[in-house]
Amino acid sequence: MGGRRHARPANADDLLSQLGRLTARVREEIEVQRARVELAEALQRGMLPATLPTAPGLRVAARYAPAGNGLDIGGDWYDGCRLSDGTLAFSVGDVQGHDVEAAAYMGQVRIVLRAVAAMGATDPGDILATANELLAATDNPLFATCLFLCFDTRTWSVRTARAGHTGAVWARADGVCGIVEHSEEEIGLPLAVMEGETYAVTEYRFTQPGALALLTDGVVEGPRFPLEEGLAAVAQVLRDGVFEDPETLADRVMEVTGRTGHTDDAAVLVLRHDGPEACQTDDAAPEGVR
Repeated sequence: MGGRRHARPANADDLLSQLGRLTARVREEIEVQRARVELAEALQRGMLPATLPTAPGLRVAARYAPAGNGLDIGGDWYDGCRLSDGTLAFSVGDVQGHDVEAAAYMGQVRIVLRAVAAMGATDPGDILATANELLAATDNPLFATCLFLCFDTRTWSVRTARAGHTGAVWARADGVCGIVEHSEEEIGLPLAVMEGETYAVTEYRFTQPGALALLTDGVVEGPRFPLEEGLAAVAQVLRDGVFEDPETLADRVMEVTGRTGHTDDAAVLVLRHDGPEACQTDDAAPEGVR
């Protein structure tokens, strides 16, 4: 009966060769990860709008942050366009999932919303309802939440509708701030979940200078923060910086993600408005905002 054969002890050359192979593998994985980051950034740059509409007395800024460590491609978006009646339309939304399919579907949702608006629709509830019908009729299993806002700078009135999305946050020059509230019945289902869904519209009017932030839940919700605390933190940022330029405000709102321990991608759109001159001293709260 022969003795057990023992493995030959590795010499220095063997160890160096093995270390070289491991180093090459690590370098290859780093390059793959770097390529994924570049792909994610390129997709977002290509799909998100290069410019956003503005008007006298209204300035707009937006920000996007990728998911987690930046390696996941997300489906959050922001957008803005001018409607046929001259009002300005803005939207933010969040597509289910974090992959190339989610990013591609995000582009599809944005195109559908723009197409509906281009056909002459001016009511945010109607725009969401029509977009929902078109998206629900496809075979894509994904869905998207969305907040759609129409801003009429002639009357300084705002109309919003929500498809399962986080509410907008606002602040006024007098230091009052809060969240644009909708009842549970007024918040419709996410887009593409069910055909025939309707979306209620909340309308209110700005009476003095202030700021309004549309955002996705990646900004205000995470392992360290419940949603309510995140929204309160954004309201505080808007209140403290209500007279600052929108670019600075957008940066500071996005910094809230650092407190939440955010692992989702995040989008922010800030409207900094001067308010109608005739109402600069009106202390009444905008109708519909509590």
